[in-house]
Amino acid sequence: MTRERIPSAHAATWSGIAGNMTLAVIKAGFGYMANSKSLLADGLYSASEAASSLSGLIPSKSVQTKNKDRGERSKERSRIARPGISVLLSVLILMGGLQIAISALTSLSGDEPESLEKYTHALVVAFAALAVKEAIFQYQYRYFRKRNQSQALAYAQQHRRALYCSLVVLVGIIGSMAGETTGWSILRYMDPAAALIASCFVLHKGYRMIVDTVYGSLVQELEQEEALDFKETVQRVYGIITIEHLVAREQEHDVTIELVISVNPRISVLEAQEIANRAKTLLLTRFSHVKEVQIQAIPYDPGYPYKSNHELPDPEATLIQ
Repeated sequence: MTRERIPSAHAATWSGIAGNMTLAVIKAGFGYMANSKSLLADGLYSASEAASSLSGLIPSKSVQTKNKDRGERSKERSRIARPGISVLLSVLILMGGLQIAISALTSLSGDEPESLEKYTHALVVAFAALAVKEAIFQYQYRYFRKRNQSQALAYAQQHRRALYCSLVVLVGIIGSMAGETTGWSILRYMDPAAALIASCFVLHKGYRMIVDTVYGSLVQELEQEEALDFKETVQRVYGIITIEHLVAREQEHDVTIELVISVNPRISVLEAQEIANRAKTLLLTRFSHVKEVQIQAIPYDPGYPYKSNHELPDPEATLIQ
């Protein structure tokens, strides 16, 4: 049995953050040079997606310490820090979206909109950014779908708006380019009109971040004390050596559990899957509010300086179950 190399959830999330921030800088830079308000708004929306993902990665649990009082103070500070940073990011996004909306309305109410500069570059950037954004979405969606079907659907519903925003911006830039080329002044209003629509996407994103921060996300991590019952139940299953990772998330009245267990590295993949299925059945049977369990079985590795089971010279030696 070999250890499967599956990217962690943090790795997938960080890849999305890095991709969105890169797109935000490129869109904003070319939008400023090309005097395209819609491309600026699209860049701000990419930045808002990165900020939303980043706020979700901010740890809300305290680091365990020997001093109980000190640990409680640390936990309280972390719970305060996470909403504070999320609200700060949300306010910055709302201010940016409001400023772009006001600028777009000013251009729409004027006698003649400002002309685009280097609109060919803006069009190329809009096309390329749309393709890159779709690639990032497909990568993260397929990853979440392998882990949790409901989580993938929630991710798709949340991030599919980025495609709509980019499409609106692309249509606005193309329309303004057509107006510059043909001399139809009315088509030149399409870029500020697209900027106004894109700013509404940005404002909605900032609003949702504040709502999720104040009232809590619909999917919340259970406290460590509540997840302890799940760990104790899983540890009773014969064949499981350790619990490497356990995350329980609550949505309304249902609970979804993501679990990584370690088993004897000498057993086959089929035997490891049978152990995982026994643990899954036990959790679903004992806890009626648990509706979905995702379990990954990996070979046990004690790490340095201890030798793992498959490195022992004695072929009959086995790990204690």
